Amino acid sequence: MIRIVKKYSNWFFFFALFLATTTYAQISIGTPNLGFSQICANPSFNTFNVTFTFSPVSGINSSNQFIAELSDASGNFTTPTTLVTSNQGAITTSPATLNFSVPSTIAGEQYKIRIRSTSPATTSPVSVSFAAYYKIQDSPFSINNFVSSASYCPGGNYILKIDNPGTGTNDSPLKYSSLTFNWYKEPGLTPIATTSSLTVNQPGIYYVETNYGTCTSNSYSNRVTVSETSGQSASITSSLGNPFCSNGNATTLTTQTANSYKWYKNNVLISGANSNTYTTNEEGLYSVNVDFGSCISTATINLQKIKFTSSLNISDTYILSEGETKNVIATTDALNPSYRWYLDDVAITGATAANLNINETGNYKVIISQNSGCISFNEMLFTINSFIDSNAVTIPNLISPNGDGINDTWVIPQKYTGGTDTEIILMSSIGELVFKTNNYLNNWPDNLLTFKNINPVYYYIINPKNGEAKKGSITVVK
Repeated sequence: MIRIVKKYSNWFFFFALFLATTTYAQISIGTPNLGFSQICANPSFNTFNVTFTFSPVSGINSSNQFIAELSDASGNFTTPTTLVTSNQGAITTSPATLNFSVPSTIAGEQYKIRIRSTSPATTSPVSVSFAAYYKIQDSPFSINNFVSSASYCPGGNYILKIDNPGTGTNDSPLKYSSLTFNWYKEPGLTPIATTSSLTVNQPGIYYVETNYGTCTSNSYSNRVTVSETSGQSASITSSLGNPFCSNGNATTLTTQTANSYKWYKNNVLISGANSNTYTTNEEGLYSVNVDFGSCISTATINLQKIKFTSSLNISDTYILSEGETKNVIATTDALNPSYRWYLDDVAITGATAANLNINETGNYKVIISQNSGCISFNEMLFTINSFIDSNAVTIPNLISPNGDGINDTWVIPQKYTGGTDTEIILMSSIGELVFKTNNYLNNWPDNLLTFKNINPVYYYIINPKNGEAKKGSITVVK
């Protein structure tokens, strides 16, 4: 009897030890308590702290580390940033404090912090949200080269820019790619733009600040008073008119005589174009900044070439029925037109009329030339395909692409063909991808296959958008 009691006493001791081990295998970490209301860091000040509690204290292992993690600017922890990691076993009492620095790219109003332990592994609730910015540039800077006034011509505008590198010891914020900006027009307190430059077309006093959110900052520009003068407005004329007919010649764009000029095409500066004329044979949106001395005026012209119109009595893709001949007719308002028809980029012999009778498949085009007035041409393309029976009810496993018009292509049920967004995949017998589409037109193979083996086998996978995938093989015979 004594032996039995002793046996069960030992069992109870080990069970109690197991319960104790199991009970203390986990800890809980309290919500982090921030030692700040917001983070406004800079190169000379970047030390902050967070305090947290955890229990039971005896639940942590000797190898445990506590990690402070930072969310993204919207408070999301999908890819957290590690702020600081404690040494193994360094923190053994609760509450505990972790000191950290923030990265120089931090900028936002909704950051959060959480605490994570490694042994045992657990994570705290997230902290309250807070604003955080690293003020990598925190000194006054210049715009407009510190010139306090500017003007624009009637109907024009003036572009204010942050100077880079600026004047003297000016520390331009443009040197720091992570920064964004807020432009203001006094006395307003709401930003009117967030880019590195501002196009002004209203009189007023303007300045810009580096965007450090709710953090106070010394990163701001000088004020510039912009006014409208009574000076002249720039304009552009084309020597050949607009639209213009080149006939191989260029047109000359001309603006008023002034101090200096900058020409642009489609809003891109044209290198070397710095006179009051610019010669071109290309269409496009052209503009010029004209400096009259007292103001800068911008003129714009949408330069276009004279064109004629043409059309065909056929869609871009036409299905030719068996035995059908399609009469394709070109209509145009070109002066003294001429026509040239092509099949697969080869000129069709004798095809120089305004229409063409077609009874075979291929890629066609017609070039219509205007031979009087403004010499020019139009090119129109279309494709002729043969009729394919799309009423198949089964998926065939045998085709014979020999050009006899019978079983030449792999024709599958219409519920898998073009317009159903069904994915079609074909692979060779060695697993090489030979065909893939989400718009199958019952046209594989679209040319005669080269037979390296007798009766090659291909494997297909049909993946309907909503439905079960179909798999099988296709044997190709001569």
